[in-house]
Amino acid sequence: MSFNPCAVIPVYNHRDFLPRLVAALREHGLPVILVDDGSDEATRRVLDQQAALEGVTCRHLPGNRGKGAAVMIGIAEAAAQGFTHALQVDADGQHDLDDVPALLSQARAHPEHLVSGCPCYDESVPAVRFYGRYLTHALIWLDTLSLSLRDSMCGYRVYPVAPSLAQAQSVRIGARMDFDTDIMTRLYWAGTESLFVPTRVRYPADGVSYFRMGADNARMVWLHLRLFAGMWPRLPLLLRRSLARRELRMDDAEA
Repeated sequence: MSFNPCAVIPVYNHRDFLPRLVAALREHGLPVILVDDGSDEATRRVLDQQAALEGVTCRHLPGNRGKGAAVMIGIAEAAAQGFTHALQVDADGQHDLDDVPALLSQARAHPEHLVSGCPCYDESVPAVRFYGRYLTHALIWLDTLSLSLRDSMCGYRVYPVAPSLAQAQSVRIGARMDFDTDIMTRLYWAGTESLFVPTRVRYPADGVSYFRMGADNARMVWLHLRLFAGMWPRLPLLLRRSLARRELRMDDAEA
């Protein structure tokens, strides 16, 4: 598989950090695709200013469709522009852009994989979100019968474009805060393994979060119910895959 990456940034009223984010990604040599998920007029002006820069394009959506929907529209745009991989970066300043080279290096070496950040949090992380992640981790390990998906919630990833679009065309992927977990699990079910790169994640004091405690937690519960139901028809394949991975580890240990 060839490797021709770009960056995809879903944007919903995150205008303050956006110019620095775009500049940093351009310094890393990445073309940038911005997806405006129904932002306000002030944010649209900032987006249009960034889209005037070389190597930056912007898709404006008429209304808010959710982060996941915006990411998939960005990945489809990446495919249309001839890119094979898309680095997803959130627009709120959480992600450590110094780790872009490490993520891209892993993706270049393993282009058939999904490469994801594995968060290392500082004291700014809200406790409820920190501990809530571990429940999701345990449920996804059950849904895949594997511990290989170390973190299914980080939105700092390099997606292989073709397999990701194939999943979006074959099944309805969560369009909002359930997206990251949903697509990683379904890619795993379809045979796309994930690799993880440790990365620092912070929650800026002036950052803006659109996580809705009630609605998004309910959405995650519904997602886990769907994934658990979807695991059962895949059970024989997942068991064989898990056993094969265990045998490979034992062979490597003996060698």
